[in-house]
Amino acid sequence: MLEEVAGGVIAPNGFVVGSTHCGLKGNVKKHDIGIITSEYPCKAAALFTTNQIVAAPIIYSRKVIKRGGVHAIVVNSGNANACTGERGYKDAETMAQLTAKELNTTPDRILVASTGIIGHPLPMQKIKKGIIKASNSFGNTQSHAAHIAKTIMTTDLAPKHIAVKIPIAKKEVTIGAIAKGSGMISPNMATMICFITTDAEISLNTLRSCLKHSVEKSFNQITVDGHMSTNDMVAILANGMARNKNISFSSKSELALFQKALDHVTQQMAKAIVKDGEGASKFVQIEVLGAKTILDAKKIARSVAESPLVKTAINGEDPNWGRIVSAAGYAGVKLEESKIKLFINKTLIFKNGLPVTPTPKNLPDQMKKEEILIQLQLGIGNGETTMWTCDLSKEYIKINADYHT
Repeated sequence: MLEEVAGGVIAPNGFVVGSTHCGLKGNVKKHDIGIITSEYPCKAAALFTTNQIVAAPIIYSRKVIKRGGVHAIVVNSGNANACTGERGYKDAETMAQLTAKELNTTPDRILVASTGIIGHPLPMQKIKKGIIKASNSFGNTQSHAAHIAKTIMTTDLAPKHIAVKIPIAKKEVTIGAIAKGSGMISPNMATMICFITTDAEISLNTLRSCLKHSVEKSFNQITVDGHMSTNDMVAILANGMARNKNISFSSKSELALFQKALDHVTQQMAKAIVKDGEGASKFVQIEVLGAKTILDAKKIARSVAESPLVKTAINGEDPNWGRIVSAAGYAGVKLEESKIKLFINKTLIFKNGLPVTPTPKNLPDQMKKEEILIQLQLGIGNGETTMWTCDLSKEYIKINADYHT
């Protein structure tokens, strides 16, 4: 039913991208400005950072998305255009105006995104030349797909992209995505950007609902360091070129299939961000089961996931159950210690308020694995959740100590 294919955001029918180097990044071989657009107008939905300090492009794009119609996304890396005052907002407007001119549309149909160092005004002469050059390089080849995925990277070590095909009412519907994120990653959006394209015919309200549901189960379930940024955005554009039966709340089977495919896309992108966490050597999945409520489960999962002591223990391949259990204990959730069970990679290491003795012989080998599963069974209800994080290494400190404004 669901098939992964190549192409990322250009895999769906009717989408093209263009990108180039305009001088925001030091390496001339690295593209730093790009445009994603469709041959036909798109219905669009987006979610943004919940930080109260937000970048100029976020303020601008929040206004655009209210209309629900978008023709293109213009994005730059290397400069966040955050904490840049009135000038920053005017620069975001100008980016939209320049892009709209190249595409023969209006600025209120252009989403603007930026990522990079905060506090520096955009060099608008470079931006202008970059937008013109990017718009003259539109295409939908695999080379175009690779370049746009790399364009949005900052401290990322690897590009992040995915596309899937699904059959809906005898029509082939495709969803594609690119994402960036490596550090400053925290639930409720982080230093991350994800652009999603689809050729599905879908109602606007349904698209908004699907995106919100999908983000809640993916990007809002990841953390690298608990630090939320100013520029975070997830946006989806749907141009209807698959000519499928319109997906709406009343078309339950088609909606369920589309939601499942979108969830797969966002969860794979979310996991890719965590796996590419700054300095990370371990991918960690935290499952909290048997909490009184889902909210309680989320509080505990986040408390464990963001504990520097838990994360450094995992980096050192130490199954330090005390750090995990105590992190759960200070999450602000009522627990019954005697009912808690703790598993690492399905090996029981804590129960009845005591560590399992003798220590399971296979535990050291389990800790050497690149993927670690931490499971806390609380035994007091039906609330459960899953969160993804990574270890905390010396390399993370080095990367962020060397990263200056």
